[in-house]
Amino acid sequence: MLVSTIVEALANQRTRSAWERGVVAYAESMLDELEPEEELYPKTIEKTLLNGAPSWHDYSWGGCALIYDADIAERLCTPSELRKTRNGQRRPNAQEEWLDVQARACFQAAQLVKRIVCTHERSAS
Repeated sequence: MLVSTIVEALANQRTRSAWERGVVAYAESMLDELEPEEELYPKTIEKTLLNGAPSWHDYSWGGCALIYDADIAERLCTPSELRKTRNGQRRPNAQEEWLDVQARACFQAAQLVKRIVCTHERSAS
């Protein structure tokens, strides 16, 4: 499936929460790094989106996505969550840093892209 077709499918995603909107935004930003006419295949999507990083944790902590806590919080949180964390100045929870939360969102973004490609392949068959 072409990257441009996946981007179009992402634009049509119905998102109900700030988290879902953030996951779609991460998926879009990952795809922006690729050529629009590049073909993606289900078995290699994750490797392609990781852009050389061995894991989503390394992708996030290595600076391949957003690097500032405030930017990550703004992308993934509701207004009330932003107030609670003082726009990302406070940790998101006791177990994670903002870069860990971003790694989860990036993993989910890759899974979303994979789901879009697999669904398209099934419907094309």
